[in-house]
Amino acid sequence: MHGLHRRVMIRLLAGFAALSMLIGAAVVYIDLEAVDERVVVLGETAAGDFLHDNQTALTAADAGQPSPEFERAVERLLQNNHFVIVEIYDSRQRPLIERSRSGYRDVEIALDHSQHRFPDGAAPHYAKHLVHGSLYLQMVAPIRNEHDRTVAYFEGVYEVDAATMADIRYGVLHSLTIVVITVLATTILLYPVILSLNRSLFRHAQKLLRANLDMLEVLGSAIAKRDSDTDTHNYRVTWYAVRLGEAIGLDREAMRRLIKGAFLHDVGKIGISDSILLKPGKLTAEEFAAMQQHVTLGLDIIAQSEWLADAGDVVRYHHEKFDGRGYLGGLAGEAIPLVARIFAIVDVFDALTSRRPYKEPMPLEQALGILNEGNGNHFDPALLARFRTMAAALLAESVRLGHDGMRAALQRDTGRYFFS
Repeated sequence: MHGLHRRVMIRLLAGFAALSMLIGAAVVYIDLEAVDERVVVLGETAAGDFLHDNQTALTAADAGQPSPEFERAVERLLQNNHFVIVEIYDSRQRPLIERSRSGYRDVEIALDHSQHRFPDGAAPHYAKHLVHGSLYLQMVAPIRNEHDRTVAYFEGVYEVDAATMADIRYGVLHSLTIVVITVLATTILLYPVILSLNRSLFRHAQKLLRANLDMLEVLGSAIAKRDSDTDTHNYRVTWYAVRLGEAIGLDREAMRRLIKGAFLHDVGKIGISDSILLKPGKLTAEEFAAMQQHVTLGLDIIAQSEWLADAGDVVRYHHEKFDGRGYLGGLAGEAIPLVARIFAIVDVFDALTSRRPYKEPMPLEQALGILNEGNGNHFDPALLARFRTMAAALLAESVRLGHDGMRAALQRDTGRYFFS
């Protein structure tokens, strides 16, 4: 269950991070929109007071040179307010007054590269600029007379003061903190619920998988008992296959295909008559042709189950030979799937070293001698060389374990390839 805890925690943390970023981005966007409105209101208020107080002078300025009194009003605006640049244009957008507060040359340079827009109608045009960590609102407002005609333009660059900027940053940070704490609290509250649901789902999945494995075992054992009056062959040959697969470093997915295929390799023999299946002597050509059909019958059977479908490599190809003289496809070398080449070796080995109704078990050395005769023609030489180093220990262990011990060992050893 430690793995389950870890997986649930990782997924919840990933969800927490993704949700925090998503909601946080939305909150920041909303807050920045509110900041925009706040900055615009500040700038509008300051500019509106100035324009209202100097309406007459601004209207008169359109006729020519602004009066000295108006110029002094502009200077007072720069000295006593948050405007750092003020420019007045006539109705034809020609500059009349251009003033800036001392020490703001870098702001002028930065804004010179920005797009300068005069509004088409009565609504002002706004643009925000961040220069060296300070926020500036550039606004261009039309000045209209009593006849609603534009007689001049006011352009001002309003600096958002440090206290307001700190307040803005605090507001955004506060909103983000609330989001993170809320999402984290929700994640913590959901953890035991999700963990409980995952445990329940995991238990049900394990039961289902165990049922599938039991079905695999029962089906394979039923065929093995019909063939040899015992199902020990199926347990033993599958265990041999697992050991050889592990020895060559077969991956998890291939091991599952090998295990399923080993259990069901002869499932098609259910359709072969007893007179052929249990015949103690050599089969005739016609009988052998009929026996070969167990491969096709086996493929038809496993095709009925999606879960059993990946047993097909072993069921289809375990009678192929490395030199291409096997059946049904006549494949050769590495064209034969690896799991089928593994199984071909252990299947023959177990057939030679085990008791059947029509034969006694063959001594180890004699069995290995027969396997060596098939080196390179029946069997993959590299796999056979690896198996020869293991054969004696495997045979001795299978004898020691017996039927029940072999079944238990196989369930234990194969379980790790199906259960996480």
